Amino acid sequence: MMSNVEIPAGLKDLLQGYTVEVLRRKPPDLVEFAVQHFTQILENQRNEQQDNKCSVKSTKKGVTFETITPSKEEGEEENDSDESTTSKCNRRVSVCAEPYNPDEDEDDDSEPRVVHPKTDEQRRRLQDACRDILLFKTLDQEQFSEVLDAMFEVLVKPQEHIIDQGADGDNFYVIEKGVYDIFVQKDDVSVCVGKYDNKGSFGELALMYNTPRAATIVATQDGALWGLDRATFHRLIVKNNAKKRRMYEAFIECVPLLKSLELSERMKIVDVLGARAFQDGDRIITQGDMADCFYIVESGEVKIMIKSKTKAGQQNNAEVEVARCSRGQYFGELALVNNKPRAASVYAVGETKCLVIDIQAFERLLGPCMDIMKRNISQYEDQLVALFGSSVDLKH
Repeated sequence: MMSNVEIPAGLKDLLQGYTVEVLRRKPPDLVEFAVQHFTQILENQRNEQQDNKCSVKSTKKGVTFETITPSKEEGEEENDSDESTTSKCNRRVSVCAEPYNPDEDEDDDSEPRVVHPKTDEQRRRLQDACRDILLFKTLDQEQFSEVLDAMFEVLVKPQEHIIDQGADGDNFYVIEKGVYDIFVQKDDVSVCVGKYDNKGSFGELALMYNTPRAATIVATQDGALWGLDRATFHRLIVKNNAKKRRMYEAFIECVPLLKSLELSERMKIVDVLGARAFQDGDRIITQGDMADCFYIVESGEVKIMIKSKTKAGQQNNAEVEVARCSRGQYFGELALVNNKPRAASVYAVGETKCLVIDIQAFERLLGPCMDIMKRNISQYEDQLVALFGSSVDLKH
């Protein structure tokens, strides 16, 4: 008799999501927790519907903006910048109550573009400093060139405050050279929580969230930074990342590893994703290298190859294929979890596109997935034992 009952579309996913959250959080009151869980889902759906209505009304490209979690830490560093060699004198007045939504902008194309002239030598240095900045990875060549045009050089002295905790955000900064300490005020005591050593970027969180600076950044030596003003940052970086979010959020929800995360956690991962394309045979990871990022296959396929140090009779220490990963699967986590060099090389099979998460974002955002990854590492060990008679290659 029950065979005629039709299960409503989406019921299984709803109940499965609720069950996962119950197992993760172990709430004392299941009914109250269910009310909170499904109320949050309903609110998210209503927000999405409202965003869609707004984008239909807009005469230009519609992008739903949800603040973007940059590639920096929660004590996100931000700064106040100066024109090339100018002093810090034209900071913005309070912006913290101004939530930015790309859909609400007037036609950006009518706005004058910001251009700070640079010598060939300055532009070369700027391009080198920006090469590995994750926020720039998804920009097309024209957008990236416009960002470079708008950036200005900031020369700093020892003990100079680039940004101060609690101040309003006016610029995003890319480090060309110098060491910068990160201080956070805790219980009226300023605590150094980290540093930037001649590379990296900071200042994006205050611009994206329109919140006060969450940390103080102080130069410890003579240094050079490149600043990007708030308006250009919003127009190019934030809007581009909002488009990226719309493009990737559905895909991320289908990645098995990330299903245990809450929606808000998955969206933070979307915000820090970079994308890299590879041709057939391209080496993505090299065995023995230090790890700096984690990969999820968006399209195509990769093969994982290992040169064994233990396989008896191995001719010329040839690489042996141990696994393949396709859409939705991930690789590169082993070295990050174990804090050791890469245990294998990875090659593209045909045209392949991977989403990339750098090591800082990996450590900050994928903590809830760590148990799953550690269980998978034990499976890798079983595979190596079957192939080589030992799993020692994962441990060196």
